[in-house]
Amino acid sequence: MCLSKAYVEKDNKKEFLMTDVASVTVEGSNIVLKNLFGEKKEVTGVIREIDFTGNGLRLEVSGRTKDS
Repeated sequence: MCLSKAYVEKDNKKEFLMTDVASVTVEGSNIVLKNLFGEKKEVTGVIREIDFTGNGLRLEVSGRTKDS
């Protein structure tokens, strides 16, 4: 199983967002991340990089992060 870590970039700063990301869904300008444990985070922005070998996602956010 391949799970990823998600990081966000805002104002040229990289911050950790979530671990064990199991799915990523794009809904308009929102990116919805769900992890293995059912935790959900939603950010407004764009996907900048998906690194399959490094198991990482890099997102550039333009809005707030919403936890569910």
